[in-house]
Amino acid sequence: MKIKNSVVAVENLDESAKFYTDVLGMDEIRRFSPGPGLTIAFFKGEGEATIELIEGEEGKKGLYMVGIEIEDMDAEVANLKAKGVELTRGPFSAPGGPKIAFFEGPDGVEIELIEVKN
Repeated sequence: MKIKNSVVAVENLDESAKFYTDVLGMDEIRRFSPGPGLTIAFFKGEGEATIELIEGEEGKKGLYMVGIEIEDMDAEVANLKAKGVELTRGPFSAPGGPKIAFFEGPDGVEIELIEVKN
C-alpha cells in the first residue's frame, strides 16, 4: 500500500486554497463538486501524494481521512473483511476517477482505498 493523499475538511475552500498555493507553493491540480454543498480540491507539491481539501462535510474539521493506493480493490476488500473490517462506503467509481471504498480506523480517521488502473 502506498499513501496517496491526506484529506482535510475546511470551512472556506478558497481561503484554504490560497494558503496551500501562496504560502506552501503547491499547485491546485483539480477542483470539482461531487454533490450539492460539497466541493473538493487537490493540491500537489513535490512527490506523488496530494492534499485534498473538502468543503461542506458537515461535522468534520481538520484531518479526517488518509487515502491509500492499492492494486486490486476486490482482493483488498476481501482481505479486510476476513479481518473483521466493514466498509462504510463503496466500492464505487468516482466521476472521471478511480475506484474507491472507505472504512474507519480505530481512532476515527476514515481510510480511503484508491484503486488506480494504469
